Amino acid sequence: MKVEKLVEIIGSDFYSGVPDSQLKALCNYLMHTYGIDPHHHVIAANEGNCTALAAGYHLATGKVPVVYMQNSGEGNIINPVASLLNDKVYAIPMVFIIGWRGEPGVHDEPQHIYQGEVTVKLLDDMGIANFAIGKDTTDEEVAVKMDEFRKILAEGKDVAFVIRKGALSFDEKVVYKNDNVMVREEIIKHIVEVSEEDPIISTTGKASRELFETRVANGQSHKYDFLTVGSMGHSSSIALGVAINKPEQKIWCVDGDGAVLMHMGSMALLGANQPKNLVHIVINNGAHETVGGMPTVMGDIDLVGVAKACGYPYAVRVNDFEELDRELSLAKGLNELCLIEVMCSIGARDDLGRPTTTALENKQNFMEYLATL
Repeated sequence: MKVEKLVEIIGSDFYSGVPDSQLKALCNYLMHTYGIDPHHHVIAANEGNCTALAAGYHLATGKVPVVYMQNSGEGNIINPVASLLNDKVYAIPMVFIIGWRGEPGVHDEPQHIYQGEVTVKLLDDMGIANFAIGKDTTDEEVAVKMDEFRKILAEGKDVAFVIRKGALSFDEKVVYKNDNVMVREEIIKHIVEVSEEDPIISTTGKASRELFETRVANGQSHKYDFLTVGSMGHSSSIALGVAINKPEQKIWCVDGDGAVLMHMGSMALLGANQPKNLVHIVINNGAHETVGGMPTVMGDIDLVGVAKACGYPYAVRVNDFEELDRELSLAKGLNELCLIEVMCSIGARDDLGRPTTTALENKQNFMEYLATL
């Protein structure tokens, strides 16, 4: 289905969401048509954030907004859906467009398997009428369903289109880039060289994939790394839990700008606890690159200032490899919580692989290694 037709059928002029690879056609259409425009299209910090933003749009205009997300974001919308949108509370109508990762019968990565199994059930449990769009779904079928949905929306209830793999298309090419010079995979190689045998907790997406392949290229064990393949935005909290309980061991967290943004409150928790053995590295390309490259607001945020305000004793931004190596070596020897923001280009090699070990094997190997420290 052409994404332009879906947008026409829905008939809304305001979209907010968190990008998803399954919804790349929609994301590219919105960026091509609106860019980032607070009156028509906002890429939010997390899915609950965009749901509340869309609620404000409805309160101000009386119109029905659209919120888009990967199905992994359903957990983040449960609270605002149940306690804000629900027709027993404020009865705020909303259209959700949800990328169905891990759909039963369709091969996907391990972090999507269970989420895929419960995607529709969660919507049903929240009272959100839903309809799945696949490659063979016709425009007429979607139009008929949207007519049904309008009656539901008029009652102050919510509806959802669940998008199967390959269901949407958009012919215009959208290029995402920035002016930063460092490549993320090379950044990770420098981190690995300095961290040596220290444990690393890495964020979801390509950063963990590149860390895994760096270990392969170096002939090193994967036991040093916990790859947070799901649970976006929580790797620094995992690292905090490890650091608190291994106070004599240096712990490294390799994070991303979109992940930090999604749950930035974790930085306040880190700053309040100030684990002296934790180095928090945020690789910032100002983009949700793993799911297509759509922008985050982190390119314009003073993350170093945020970290210091949250209580990080040491925080710095680096723009080239000379600065990076100097700050990594310094952080290795410092006995205090550190943040290193690394400004990064957008892009990864086309043949980037995925971890060949299972998530359970990764956990077991990492725990066994921590037990020796």
